[in-house]
Amino acid sequence: MGFFGNKKVQKLYDQEVMDIKDIIAPASIEIEQNHILLEEKYTKTYFVFSYPRYLNMGWLSSIINMDIPFDLSFFFHPVDTGTVLKQLSKSVTEVQSEIIERQEKGLIRDPSLETAFQDLEELRDKLQTAQEKMFKFGLYINIYAEDKKNLELIETNLRSLLESRLIYIKPALFQQQNGLVSCMPYCNDLLKIHNTLNTGALASLFPFISFDLSSNEGILYGINKHNSSLILFDRFSMENANMVIFAKSGSGKSYTVKLEILRSLMMGTDCIIIDPENEYKPLVEAVGGSFFHVSVSSENHLNAFDLPTPMEDESPEDVLRNNVINLVGLMRIMLGGLTPEEDAIMDRALTETYAAKDITPDSDPTNWNRDIPVLSDLEAVLEGMQGAESLAERLRKFTKGTFSSFFNSKSNIQMDTPLMVFGIRDMEDELRPIAMFIVMRHIWNAVRTTFKRRIMVVDEAWWMMKEDNGASFLFGMCKRARKYWLGVTTITQDVSDFMRSEYGKPIITNSSIQLLLKQSPATIDLIQETFNLTDQEKYLLLETPVGEGIFFAGQKHVAISIVASYAEHQIITTNPEEIAKIRAQKKMIVQRE
Repeated sequence: MGFFGNKKVQKLYDQEVMDIKDIIAPASIEIEQNHILLEEKYTKTYFVFSYPRYLNMGWLSSIINMDIPFDLSFFFHPVDTGTVLKQLSKSVTEVQSEIIERQEKGLIRDPSLETAFQDLEELRDKLQTAQEKMFKFGLYINIYAEDKKNLELIETNLRSLLESRLIYIKPALFQQQNGLVSCMPYCNDLLKIHNTLNTGALASLFPFISFDLSSNEGILYGINKHNSSLILFDRFSMENANMVIFAKSGSGKSYTVKLEILRSLMMGTDCIIIDPENEYKPLVEAVGGSFFHVSVSSENHLNAFDLPTPMEDESPEDVLRNNVINLVGLMRIMLGGLTPEEDAIMDRALTETYAAKDITPDSDPTNWNRDIPVLSDLEAVLEGMQGAESLAERLRKFTKGTFSSFFNSKSNIQMDTPLMVFGIRDMEDELRPIAMFIVMRHIWNAVRTTFKRRIMVVDEAWWMMKEDNGASFLFGMCKRARKYWLGVTTITQDVSDFMRSEYGKPIITNSSIQLLLKQSPATIDLIQETFNLTDQEKYLLLETPVGEGIFFAGQKHVAISIVASYAEHQIITTNPEEIAKIRAQKKMIVQRE
């Protein structure tokens, strides 16, 4: 018959060499007393052996939200209620007897005994009325790491999180294999390390918890994509009301801001906007606000020398001094930088310019703005100072040159409407950072003069971040805004330019609210590092549709979908096609009338 005629050999060759179990199973397993090595990955199992008297709802979410791979297993073993009641009756009798005995001996009361007696009685009542049931409960956690050092680091963090809630864990020494199997989806409790808990305590273990940003006050920001709840939020309820928005062009950031402004106005909050593209004009027209064109040929003028009226708790000397410091920063931008010598000269010249108009720390602050100086007054002071010839020459193009009509005039803008927009689209690119600085100083002076709930929006903030002095002023506003009941919203699509400034990260950390919409692949790694995003959140921001992203409020963050009503959409849409249709409809209505 030959070799192939042997049936036993043929049967051996007919057998399947590899099946699905061989594919799923690790290539090697090395079991140690306190860990297991699965191929090249380390794993370690822990069990919970002690709980506090009370467990807060959702306490497990801090563990679930850790950015590490791990397995979590729950085992519930029901306990007969009759047996538990007998044990509780015995415990109640023992505790009560001890309390009576202490009273008879004249000893001081023991609060722990009284508390134990109350808890036992309360639990016994609930068991007897079937409001509660008792369970033997096992909670096992199996963590994974690339090496032993990371394994120890994860263990330290895990212990810290749990022990802060008076929950204690131990490693399953010499039982790592049983622990690993117990954490696998076999429904097989090999460790059998249990605590007795009632249903009330077990309810706090529910693991599928998502952050909720609904409150009784505030405005609707959007829909929580985790659980379809409404994100109703009051930004002024946070430690500060500042907000940053990062998104690529066309992802819906302006739409989102307009929606927030529209809803904030209805809640009585004033809004001030620095608009680099004049795209907020339709919103102004819809709500009856004020739109100020900021350009060289504009009839609207802002004087950089304007001063705020000091508040009750402010010193006139400090207000004047801070204003001079800010003006020195403005001069650095306007004149293309200052040497240390020029910096000192400019500081002295600005002080003398104010003094020439009788504006000094000793004068009456209510009279400061009656005869406020302009740039030509500063030029005149510089011309009379030794070593200031170059400064006066460089300043002349703003006082007598092409740009003088805007920069060398007294302010004629009244900030007396709930919505005020400064449109700087028509300002030359080289002058735009200067114009934004002057506009922001004017807004800041108004904010400091009148105490009112306001939101200030700085769109395309990267223009301000291009100059250190402008970035420093914006950071200073974000840092001090809370004192004046102001929330600063910083918007940018050029994340790399924003973060390149040394003030970029501090502005983010001084903003309690952050909104990330769709991002470009070129900047997503920087965004992930800055906001400590998981890989899943990173890919979400790359693939999310327009008007969706991640909304951060303090320690909470949720996936958000921004939604608007039909009427709101007609006012705030930035889609060119939709805007053309809306304008055509309005034109037809006017013609019919």
